Amino acid sequence: MTTLFAFLFVLGVLVFIHELGHFLLARWHGVRVITFSLGFGPKILKVQRGDTEYCISIIPLGGYVKMAGENPDDPHTGNDDEFLAKSKWQRFQILLAGPVMNLVLAVVLLAVVLMQGADVLAYLDRPAVVGAVLPGSPAERAGIQPGDQILELGTAGIKTWEHLDMAVAARPEREVEVVVLRAGREERFKIRPALTELRTRSNAKFELGTIGVLPDVYPSVASVIAGEPAEKAGLKAGDEIRAVDGQRMVFRSQVVEAISKHPGEPVQMTVRRDGVDQTIAVTPVKQGDAMRIGIYMTEATRPFTPTPLEAVGLSIQRNVDMAGQILATLRDLVTGEASPKQLMGPVGIAQLSGESAQNGWIALLGLMAGISLNLGLLNLLPIPVLDGGHIFIMAVETISRRDFSLQMKEKMLFVGFLLLMTLMVTVIYNDLTRITWIENLMPWR
Repeated sequence: MTTLFAFLFVLGVLVFIHELGHFLLARWHGVRVITFSLGFGPKILKVQRGDTEYCISIIPLGGYVKMAGENPDDPHTGNDDEFLAKSKWQRFQILLAGPVMNLVLAVVLLAVVLMQGADVLAYLDRPAVVGAVLPGSPAERAGIQPGDQILELGTAGIKTWEHLDMAVAARPEREVEVVVLRAGREERFKIRPALTELRTRSNAKFELGTIGVLPDVYPSVASVIAGEPAEKAGLKAGDEIRAVDGQRMVFRSQVVEAISKHPGEPVQMTVRRDGVDQTIAVTPVKQGDAMRIGIYMTEATRPFTPTPLEAVGLSIQRNVDMAGQILATLRDLVTGEASPKQLMGPVGIAQLSGESAQNGWIALLGLMAGISLNLGLLNLLPIPVLDGGHIFIMAVETISRRDFSLQMKEKMLFVGFLLLMTLMVTVIYNDLTRITWIENLMPWR
């Protein structure tokens, strides 16, 4: 039930804000609004206020604002309160208001999330300099080496590790060109990210790309437990763990995994202390089902506590960056460089909403910010049926100085409808394949 209520809350707020934008600008320009509906289909709750019927409909996957004289085939009285009686500039503002409200909401919600502050991984906003290459990985096969700085992956420009993670994740099993900076020179390689599965707590499966490169960071010893093997061996708080049995360490999870492979046997830990590397032998002991040496580890993080004004500015910057990445991914989907498996529909959003709600309001608001940004951008695409499609048609009519015939507009809207239905079928299929028991019923998977 948590998943259902979280999904209805997330979608309800985003749809309401979108339609509210259309409604407010329509009223501002004197257009009579006949219906303001959350959802489609039969109405389950409605109330009449003035000329407008406000209602909630049974299918919660969207909403609409019905304006007087909105379509060419609607009955027209010639009154000034009809949508088509307004100038193209006024109609443009009304159509644009919905997506803009979603974009503004994304900025506001992300600013609220950022104002909470957090400790964030320090390497995410650093250049993507490779610290380690996993044996047998696509990166190793391509010829990428430690010390390389990744500049481009396919059509994606890479400025930080965060950009690299997103670019790689969107290209599973797609051969692309990677550009690296090595010893002051650019080198180019072909690389094919491997397919990996990420499972959420609800067991939903997401297919992502991976190339097997790790950042140039190391985990550190935060504290040592008295009387445990680590203290007896000489490990100290502040030691930087460089390697275990000669294997380069980057994350705490790698240290835990390496130690677990040697029950009751000494492991050689290379640590850096006061700028000097030294090797210390530690013998793990079994505690419960796990092997322990008695240390608490930390990874390189930095505190992040912006003021409200800084949070708003950073939210705008991040939304602009994410918008660019979303549009680039859409372009790559058209060209075939990105995998359509990355697309998510209502079932996937519902699963993420439920999990985010379990993690608290801040996590849920962060998810809503991302979905609101995607919704705003999607509605601006020049596809007939969407707001951006209607704006595109008006722009072409303005430039050509003549209006399309009703028959032509109907054909354009039909093509837009087909494109939208194709997209809907794709995302719902992706959602269903992420549910294990449903995927097991698909013999072709």
